[in-house]
Amino acid sequence: MDAQPFPCRVRRSLLLVAAAVCAAALVGGCAGPGPEPDTDSSEQAVVSRATGELEDRYQTVIKDVLPSVVQISAGDGLGSGIVYDDKGHIVTNAHVVGDEKSFDVSVATGEKELKASLVSTYPEQDLAVVKLDDVPDGLRAAEFGNTDEVEVGQIVLAMGSPLGLSSSVTQGIVSAVGRTVSESRSGGGTGATLADMVQTSAAINPGNSGGALVNLDSEVIGIPTLAATDPQLGDSAAPGIGFAIPVSMVRTVADQIIRSGKVTDSGRAALNITGRTVVDDDYKPAGVAIVSVEKGGGASDAGLRVGDVITRIGDDRITTITSLSEALAGDKPGQKVEVTYTRGGSQRTAEVTLGEI
Repeated sequence: MDAQPFPCRVRRSLLLVAAAVCAAALVGGCAGPGPEPDTDSSEQAVVSRATGELEDRYQTVIKDVLPSVVQISAGDGLGSGIVYDDKGHIVTNAHVVGDEKSFDVSVATGEKELKASLVSTYPEQDLAVVKLDDVPDGLRAAEFGNTDEVEVGQIVLAMGSPLGLSSSVTQGIVSAVGRTVSESRSGGGTGATLADMVQTSAAINPGNSGGALVNLDSEVIGIPTLAATDPQLGDSAAPGIGFAIPVSMVRTVADQIIRSGKVTDSGRAALNITGRTVVDDDYKPAGVAIVSVEKGGGASDAGLRVGDVITRIGDDRITTITSLSEALAGDKPGQKVEVTYTRGGSQRTAEVTLGEI
């Protein structure tokens, strides 16, 4: 906490206390000289008050949000979820539900396990929605915030069931926004490339997936999904580097699934091809070879065909399927991009109007 900025209202309290001390000194001066003020005691009082106010804020947020965060048991797996509405819909990660269709759900208030069924999963964005078979009285939906208001330096709390420890809370700050990360397929991951992720220093461990990243206004601003790993530490988690899917994408996907039973408008750009990573003479990744082209898709309309090897999207070098996904992650369907590719040993370019995943 020493490296974290206090919230604005704590800073304002500091100013008010300082002003009160000055005013007291002036009044004392009118009556003649008095004892020297105990500066250390005054500073300790200010720090104590600020600490108390921050603790109160944390506890208020926890009381507001934790009842809306659930633990999900899916076969042999365990993760977290957020109550999305009063009809019993719960949003979580696709990698939490896996291939399962039914689940046991535990709520933070300690009632017995509840049964839930899959509504739909969307692995491309690592999101899914499940629904409680019977909605208990008093089920509380979480309040969701605004992605546009998420800023670096904000204090956040991560809530979920890390390592099976239900109703756990960790704290940190928003470390960065707009990150693009690719999820590993190992350990049950979907392999998705995820754009506009919120990076946080709040601890995210296995079991936190699908839970809530919350601001100090008791609003969910993201779903903790990934923790960075450090190859030098044997691929163990890199402390303080976690990523959450932004609330705007959570709402977009969840609303479509609840309304239509599936995602009908992903908002994600695509070349409308399938491809595979190819290597050069030194066996290093050197591009993406087109394996099939969707008829009427962006690549097909631009003249790309099976066997072409894509090496660049705009200024981004393409060496693997993952780098291709990352290059397109920030683009939108209908946007035009320049694709550089090789055919028969010669380099070519084409302007492609992007389709949709």
